[in-house]
Amino acid sequence: MSKVRTKDILKKFNLELISGEEGIDRSIMTSDISRPGIEMAGYFKYYPGERIQLLGKTELSFFNELGDSERTSRMEQLCTDITPAIIVTRDLEIPPELLEASERESVPVLRTGMKTTRFSSRLTNFLEAKLAPTTAVHGVLVDIYGVGVLITGKSGVGKSETALELVKRGHRLVADDCVEIRQNDQDTLVGTSPELIEHLLEIRGLGIINVMTLFGAGAVRSNKKISLVINLEIWDSKRQYDRLGLDEEKMKIIDAEIQKITVPVRPGRNLAVIIEVASMNFRLKRMGVNAAQQFTDRLTDAIEEGETEDGYE
Repeated sequence: MSKVRTKDILKKFNLELISGEEGIDRSIMTSDISRPGIEMAGYFKYYPGERIQLLGKTELSFFNELGDSERTSRMEQLCTDITPAIIVTRDLEIPPELLEASERESVPVLRTGMKTTRFSSRLTNFLEAKLAPTTAVHGVLVDIYGVGVLITGKSGVGKSETALELVKRGHRLVADDCVEIRQNDQDTLVGTSPELIEHLLEIRGLGIINVMTLFGAGAVRSNKKISLVINLEIWDSKRQYDRLGLDEEKMKIIDAEIQKITVPVRPGRNLAVIIEVASMNFRLKRMGVNAAQQFTDRLTDAIEEGETEDGYE
């Protein structure tokens, strides 16, 4: 998980720093944002002080109708030692009680000219992207016909060579060797390449090649949602491999489960073509066309018809 500080959102959204500059290095630990309306009414029992507090026209209009002692008390309780920032929207005037409390507790008070709802949406999206759970996987990520395919397997099994052949066939490389994966949503994994090895492929016996330099900008992309995992393994004659495609294996990455296909590797098998067809078949399944299931249904119907013709009910 990346670390986000108050100064990062100050720079990202070009906010105006009003007071509490000493707390500009405070950490933001959650993407949730609070609009403390009920707190303005005096109820602080469940006040989420660890969140960024957003004050808009509604909150400040209510606040301005309070008495002097209530105004001071509300702002003192709003500014805690764990509050990363208080942001005022619409370029509204900052209450002096807030300025005093923020300076005392070193809580940064920021201001933006954007409307509250729009700014809240943009800030939430930014924080969710930055604070999303992340991991790294040894493998190759390729965009094949719009399907993000993560190719895994033991070192030396031929992942990078297969990716090179896929690039030659017009598909796009995202990452080789190390794939950084971020979970944007409950079932959404996005893979990227570490900056140091971006656009690079390592081919044993050939060395490091730059895919973008050799094949052009259309042969690479910076990130891609992972939809399918294809695991390459050396052919094991003792293992029973799926021949129909009815069994769906899953691979868990962070908290999401992705469909996984195991492809045995041995001389004479064109892995690039196999993976290409697997990607097209995956797209067909998402569109409701399942060739394996259709074959099974036809086979079942043929068996039942044969039994009926033989006089069995």
